Amino acid sequence: QVQLVESGGGLVQAGGSLRLSCAASGPTFSIYGMGWFRQAPGKEREFVAAINWSGASTLYANSVKGRFTISRDNAKNTVNLQMNSLKPEDTAVYSCAASRGRFVTNSYRDYGAWGQGTQVTVSS
Repeated sequence: QVQLVESGGGLVQAGGSLRLSCAASGPTFSIYGMGWFRQAPGKEREFVAAINWSGASTLYANSVKGRFTISRDNAKNTVNLQMNSLKPEDTAVYSCAASRGRFVTNSYRDYGAWGQGTQVTVSS
């Protein structure tokens, strides 16, 4: 099973940018759709963005559309989330996940492997 490790979180002022990365182990990374989810204290886990196995198809939550960009590099076994124009309400623990297939999906039930998460804090 693929194993995932996130990096790139931190503290940033509102309006700033961060780039999250997710490194995957295993030779079969390229067959999985990948996604990013986030969870703020006291709130449920929320879908952020997803990308299919080839990178040709992406999906975003309405709350981040136009500000966040998901991408992947199958040669390097990585998936990235570029976050621009950050808002205090983007503060959360961000986790990457590998889906059970090649498709793009916003349902956490379709994801079978999860990273530990990285904290993103946006100050006002």
